Amino acid sequence: MLHVLISPSYGKPEARQHWHDTLDQEVQFDTPSHRGLLSGEQFDALIGVHPEGRARFWGAKPSHDKKMALVAPGDVVLFTGKKHVLAIGEVGVIFRNADFAARLWPPKGSAPGWHTVYSLVAFERTDITYAELNEIIGYKNNHDFPGQILLTDDRAQAVCEAFLLTPRQRPARVTDTLSDRSVRIAAAEEVRTAHTTYERPGATQLVRRREGALVREYRRASGLTHGTRYYCPAGITDLYVESPVVELIEAKGGTTRGHVRQALAQLLDYAPHCPKPAARLTALFPAPLEFAETTLLHRYGIDCVHRVAEGHFERLPAPDETRKRMVELVRRDA
Repeated sequence: MLHVLISPSYGKPEARQHWHDTLDQEVQFDTPSHRGLLSGEQFDALIGVHPEGRARFWGAKPSHDKKMALVAPGDVVLFTGKKHVLAIGEVGVIFRNADFAARLWPPKGSAPGWHTVYSLVAFERTDITYAELNEIIGYKNNHDFPGQILLTDDRAQAVCEAFLLTPRQRPARVTDTLSDRSVRIAAAEEVRTAHTTYERPGATQLVRRREGALVREYRRASGLTHGTRYYCPAGITDLYVESPVVELIEAKGGTTRGHVRQALAQLLDYAPHCPKPAARLTALFPAPLEFAETTLLHRYGIDCVHRVAEGHFERLPAPDETRKRMVELVRRDA
């Protein structure tokens, strides 16, 4: 089970200083002053995940022990402040060490210090509003996240679905693997990497807010209540539907030639692994493409769907003959 931790991180001046010290920049933890405070096991775990000897860190005070005991490598952290989710990270290594925590975040006076520490294998800045997050997890619109919250089950899954979160690190408790030709279907909100040989750079893949919002809007507009994603050696798809036709959809947050090429390459890579033979490959965009970019997709039998207004999309279908040749070409048993 993947958890989502919501951590208030940018409120009081002290918290902002902590953010500057260990989130804005990486900490070189293999220096004598830091390494001397770590147990051998803790240092080995850190250097195993961060071989360069540096990482971003965050943590929690003893009052949060019950929640933090459930947090594990690969879990997602939403860093909040100023009525926004300011960044999203992925837990790398987590441990308790009050001395190391005090070196990172010196306590003031007699105030209790932090003793849970976790590193981040990915850290991506965002600007998600509290209102948007509240809608996704079913909280009241004016909830302002005053304290640390651990989301599990449906709410954690809803966050992962909404923002297409794809954590890089594989939790140790996950034992399933995928061979070169195997496929695992999953609910659209489920997020887990497929195999250790398939590893995307966390900093670029952890957060895909624009694509996630676009997929969400398209599903609502199209009435796609049963869309899924599937996991295969080529990666993790954005959206796979079987009704009214078997269709594979890849979303992009922009409309440049580069975005179009990415969509084309991913669709061609994912399509041979479709659980059922695809009848339609579709690239989804937030705005109309230039004629040359639409022509590029149509040349390979790929439909183009773009947003024309809030909640409204237009489909520019590829020519029937071209589409037919493409779906035959990418058949898995071809």
